Amino acid sequence: QVITGGHYDVDCRLEDPEGVVLYKEMKKQYDSFTFTASRNGTYKFCFSNEFSTFTHKTVYFDFQVGEDPPLFPSENRVTALTQMESACVSIHEALKSVIDYQTHFRLREAQGRSRAEDLNTRVAYWSIGEAIILLVVSIGQVFLLKSFFSDKRTTTTRVGS
Repeated sequence: QVITGGHYDVDCRLEDPEGVVLYKEMKKQYDSFTFTASRNGTYKFCFSNEFSTFTHKTVYFDFQVGEDPPLFPSENRVTALTQMESACVSIHEALKSVIDYQTHFRLREAQGRSRAEDLNTRVAYWSIGEAIILLVVSIGQVFLLKSFFSDKRTTTTRVGS
C-alpha cells in the first residue's frame, strides 16, 4: 500500500529465482498477491516510481511466509475439538483479524500524519512570507509619510540687475 506521495500509486513487479515474472501491476495504490513458491531461491520484487519521478513515495508491504502452525498439537486429529479448544481457535482467528484492522488503521494514521505535517510546513512558509511582506510595506509607509511632512528647502539665488 502506498502511504504517502503523489497520487498514491506505484508500479510493482515480482520475479522468481529464474527471472520469470509472477506478478506485474501498474499504478496501484493497494493490492494483495498470494502465491505458492515452486522453486527454492531468492525471489525479487521491485517497486517503481518511473512515471512520477518528482514525488517521493512511502510504500508499506507485508510478507506472510508459510502456514500458521496449529494452535494445538493435536488439532489435526480425527476426533472433534473440545469446547475449550474450539473457543480458543475462534478467539485466535478473531485476534488475527484484529491485527489486520490495526495495521490498516496505522497506515491510515500515517497517511493523515504525513498530510498534516505537509500542511503545517506550507502554513509556516506562508506565514513567514506574509510577515516579511507586512514588514516591507510598513517600512515603506513610514518613509512615505515621512516624506510628506519633511520641508524641502529650496535655494534661490538672486541675479543682480
